[in-house]
Amino acid sequence: MDIFEKCLNFKDAQKARDEGWYPYFIPITENKDGRAVVNGVERIMIGSNNYLGLTYHPKVLEAAKQAVDKYGSGCTGSRFLNGTLDAHIELEKRLAEFTRKEGALVYSTGYQTNLGVISTLVGKGDYAIMDKLNHASIVDGGLLSFGEIVRFRHNDMQDLDRVLSKLEDDAGKLIIVDGIFSMEGDIAPLPDIIEIARKYDARVMVDDAHSIGVLGDHGRGTAEHWGVEDDVDLIMGTFSKSFASVGGFIAGQKEVIDYLQHISRSMIFSASLPPSAVATVLAALEIIQAEPERREHLWEIAHYMMDGYRKLGFDIGGTETPVIPVIIGDNMKTFLFWRALYEDGVYSNPVVSPAVPEKSSRLRTSYMASHTFEQMDTVLEKFEYHGKKFGLIS
Repeated sequence: MDIFEKCLNFKDAQKARDEGWYPYFIPITENKDGRAVVNGVERIMIGSNNYLGLTYHPKVLEAAKQAVDKYGSGCTGSRFLNGTLDAHIELEKRLAEFTRKEGALVYSTGYQTNLGVISTLVGKGDYAIMDKLNHASIVDGGLLSFGEIVRFRHNDMQDLDRVLSKLEDDAGKLIIVDGIFSMEGDIAPLPDIIEIARKYDARVMVDDAHSIGVLGDHGRGTAEHWGVEDDVDLIMGTFSKSFASVGGFIAGQKEVIDYLQHISRSMIFSASLPPSAVATVLAALEIIQAEPERREHLWEIAHYMMDGYRKLGFDIGGTETPVIPVIIGDNMKTFLFWRALYEDGVYSNPVVSPAVPEKSSRLRTSYMASHTFEQMDTVLEKFEYHGKKFGLIS
């Protein structure tokens, strides 16, 4: 059997292209101030994770330019050997201070962070205990480990307790949850998770990819939101959302960080984060702390859109954050609804099964501090018009 046979038989994407509703890998010419330009046509962007709107902030852009002038375009080596700059060390120090942890370690992507941390810490005889709706990178980190994955129903604390009660008392246990769930927009109930973790001597890791810069009075994420910063063992974050760059990090106890620094394969065997990205994150971190009004406006926009969608009759699930799913159910209807909005000037993200549970396909919308209420009124008008046309609302 030819190993490429599965590729040759894969026709779904081409069928979608031929029929004109293929929604992925769209080349964007410009993506600024809540709008995206595609093929010369401007659309309102409600599909970006640029929550604080920092990708064009003058301080961010200037920091990136200065870093290229000083360090060049890349490090051409791994952190372990020749790829560590003084800027990497400064960023890790600042991230540890920001998250109120003893240490932090920077990875080249958020995906690699979860892969490296989980696969390194969860060994033979250990357990990775995961919410069923966790991000794929968390699941893959567990699959790469020598431990066992056990899963509990989404944000169901009784089920988490049940799952933990069945595990050996002397086994290592790491509970891993998203802070903000990226397809649902709801928040992990950390106080309850921590209480159950203590009952079973488990550690707690929070993936704050969509939470840092968004949740908490100072933007420190889910733990700050709940007031449990001292009780969460590991905080993971990415730089591709509020930090307006690329990369990821893990923050926690200094001995754990030191262990990961010397054992974690996805960090040791990857080229280090480019200087421009490091400088971008450092600048974004300063802005997150110095300009709280960005986060305040983001939440005003988010609440405005939650209220608007609900008043129109759309199903947006249990979202509590600037991640707002518009749940449609049927895969094809989701694609067609996406296309109608896209052609009418609104850029969103269609997400269908198996990326989400069966019969819960949706448009994943997300909002930014750079959005205006005028833009949001236009989005709601378009959703109302096409929602009625497709029979999604009355």
